[in-house]
Amino acid sequence: MSGVRGAEGPGALDRREFMKLGGLGAAALAAGASGCAPAGENAATGDVDPWWTRASFELEEATIESLQADMAGGTRTAVEITELYLDRIAKLDRDGPRLRAVIETNADAVSIAEALDAERSEGRVRGPLHGIPILVKDNIDTADGMMTTAGSWALEGHHAARDSWVVERLRAAGAIILGKANLSEWANFRSTNSISGWSGRGGQCGNPWALDRNPCGSSSGSGAAASANFCAAAIGTETNGSVICPSSVNGVVGIKPTVGLVGRSGIIPIAHSQDTAGPMCRSVADAAAILGALTGVDPRDGATGPSQGKSFSDYLQFLDADGLRGARIGVERSYFGVDARVDDLMENAIQAMAAAGATIVDPAEIPDRRAMGGPSYQVLLYEFKADLNAYLAAADAPTGVRSLEDLIAFNEAHADREMPFFGQEILVTAQEKGDLTSSEYLESLATMHRLSRGGGIDRVMEEHGLDAIVSPSTRPAWMTDLVNGGLSSAGSSGPAAIAGYPSVTVPNGYVQGLPVGILFFGRAWSEPTLLRLAYAYERISGHRKAPRLPLSLGLRDAV
Repeated sequence: MSGVRGAEGPGALDRREFMKLGGLGAAALAAGASGCAPAGENAATGDVDPWWTRASFELEEATIESLQADMAGGTRTAVEITELYLDRIAKLDRDGPRLRAVIETNADAVSIAEALDAERSEGRVRGPLHGIPILVKDNIDTADGMMTTAGSWALEGHHAARDSWVVERLRAAGAIILGKANLSEWANFRSTNSISGWSGRGGQCGNPWALDRNPCGSSSGSGAAASANFCAAAIGTETNGSVICPSSVNGVVGIKPTVGLVGRSGIIPIAHSQDTAGPMCRSVADAAAILGALTGVDPRDGATGPSQGKSFSDYLQFLDADGLRGARIGVERSYFGVDARVDDLMENAIQAMAAAGATIVDPAEIPDRRAMGGPSYQVLLYEFKADLNAYLAAADAPTGVRSLEDLIAFNEAHADREMPFFGQEILVTAQEKGDLTSSEYLESLATMHRLSRGGGIDRVMEEHGLDAIVSPSTRPAWMTDLVNGGLSSAGSSGPAAIAGYPSVTVPNGYVQGLPVGILFFGRAWSEPTLLRLAYAYERISGHRKAPRLPLSLGLRDAV
């Protein structure tokens, strides 16, 4: 669930294929600079653009609301919608551009859709998600024919005995689990030199805005698939950045809820202090509709107890096109300065929000934000060992992996499949940690909460009377590099993630054709306020559009 880094492996593009794409990117830039490439031709080779960049799709940019209207009006059925998405995945994920955003599709999806259509014909509609196909990240348990593996061969053949809370709630709401999305293996908590979007089982996920660009992670496939219209919506998970970063660089909306708003039972963990699941969608309204279905008290997750009286089953009620009027919004300036083009887009957003009636408090910076990372990392190491051991012991995987120690040994024994490009230093470091009574763990936990909560977000918001804080979500997508590893996203997800507080990213424009987002974050349980502001900003900005899955980003694509 941790955001940035992953690599490539067997079952995906081989190195020669990948280097061909990498070379294409450089050549495309050179050709584009000369102004020689006519429209419809590849800037590097002069070839006609791949067929899929020009192909239309019946459900392109369909919203949950529009799909419901189609089904209610009898113009489409859940079966037809499901089959259209499955066909698109087959053509563009497994073939054609091979986005590799999806590890596995659900063989029962169409039959589930048939049953939901039958319910509708009898006058029973469960709610806004009835008949809606959704992808879930492959670290989320589904008690069906699909495996749950965190992208690793170490859990090959693992079929969960019970649905996760998230999947249980989605099914109850009438959603169709379309398949499992690819991810950065073990939610990007394996190696310090990994590349986001790579897993042993899934290979290297691409970015639909340019296939040689990185999708960020660890919810790489969820972000790429939602953006590429492979599903109505997707579910990701986050420990720090893993919903926000891939949502931003793939050009979609992502919600990282307050820890405890959404139950985590049945999710392969990193750390209970920061882990959560959240929707990744093409609109704020879709994300709000899904979030409402996921709330409630999970009897297998004690962190959800405090959500009583603070959660809602309907977040659509808080969406207001005029929601910026009268709001006080702080600007976290310390995340500016990474990319001047991103900064310019942020300045435009700030001006637009002010014009829409918001009061801008600038700057509103979180003190000691850089000091949070060290204690948080120590907490993640300790909790990963404890939490993953508990999950693996209960999982009963056919490979015999029952503990973190077993996982490390499996990777060493199957290094050709699991470690062709990077190692497992983080796993080894976590294994060396003690238990959760360790003084190092307890002190780190107290420090990170003090710096991020009372001394951080809460303090700044109280001092300035803020409704929310905004910052650039992250930089534009970088080139995927199998040799040197991943690039730091330089994102702003950290304070909210470490505090366990909510954040929402919304598309905020493009840098040379690559999307970037704006992040709204605030205090615990402030999802209604954040969604109101994010929705209003989405309405006045309208930045979201559909990607065309080009092989690379030639200069002509960027102007």
